Amino acid sequence: MTSRMRHEIGEQPDALRTTVTSLLPQLDAVRAVAGRTRQVLFIARGSSDNAAVYGRYLVETHAGRLATLAAPSVATTYRRRLDLDGVLAVAISQSGRTEEIVETMEWARSCGAVTVGVTNGEGSPLAESADVALLTRAGDELAVPATKTYTTQLAALAVLAVGLGAQVDPDDLLQVPAEIERLIAATEASDALDAAVAELAKVPGTVVSARGIAFGTALELALKLKEACYLHAMGLSYADLLHGPIAVVDAETPAIVLGAEESPTLQGTVALARRVTEAGARVYGIGGGEALAEASSLALPGPRLPEWVAPLGLIVPGQLLVERLARTLGIDPDNPRGLRKVTQTGA
Repeated sequence: MTSRMRHEIGEQPDALRTTVTSLLPQLDAVRAVAGRTRQVLFIARGSSDNAAVYGRYLVETHAGRLATLAAPSVATTYRRRLDLDGVLAVAISQSGRTEEIVETMEWARSCGAVTVGVTNGEGSPLAESADVALLTRAGDELAVPATKTYTTQLAALAVLAVGLGAQVDPDDLLQVPAEIERLIAATEASDALDAAVAELAKVPGTVVSARGIAFGTALELALKLKEACYLHAMGLSYADLLHGPIAVVDAETPAIVLGAEESPTLQGTVALARRVTEAGARVYGIGGGEALAEASSLALPGPRLPEWVAPLGLIVPGQLLVERLARTLGIDPDNPRGLRKVTQTGA
């Protein structure tokens, strides 16, 4: 029986087509608010926070603006006032109803920021109160683990970056849906998928690593492994991994390493994979072309996309891996224990 999560993974190409075509016409609205700001503050939690990491790297590397991740407790618990004049506050929430995120966005506005809301919740408090709302078009997502709401958030942040002046070709976004369709088929046809699932089903945890624009993907895959498969998964930049935590990688703690083919971080990613395998641990590569595949114990295909949009596809083999691993472990991937679709963190 097909899980709801697997069904929603397969809905991503259509969700992305609809999202991209609906958001690209909003570039002028983004440019209008961007002209009043000089830096970006991302406000998010959970999978949305991992999307924000992608947004941060994208804005800094391609739009030339300083970008940071907010600590919502500064607004909601400490209730401190900050000077946010010239700041574009981008609040990201799948539902648009997470009270902490809405409250933090409203706090940012009261401190002088211009606000953008990224949400799948049309008519939600987040969408209604933002100066500009970038609505994703993922449709209803019933499985608790975010899949299509996550990738459509990435698409919205890619559009945001274009509006902020990123030196990229917006038409690259139009290639993404078809590439994800190819990637789903290629991943499920790969013998490496079942082999990786069989091996990961026998270990208590794993390290998930990437760097740069792909780093948010590593964090998101680690989160999915924790929430849907109950693995002790650590998402780390490979730079941080090499500064000590590399010691945890061994025969019982393999590494999943991700990379985009057209990335200045790929050489370091491949070097990490080689170091881990030389230490006697298993490495599961996702993306990175032939170079990463050759350095890995098992390799899943990655997207054939420019680096700036590669994370929209790079997470997909990981999603398929998580869904199949959860079922192999006897876990319902649609309803992991202790989780709800909308999380309220309280004050």
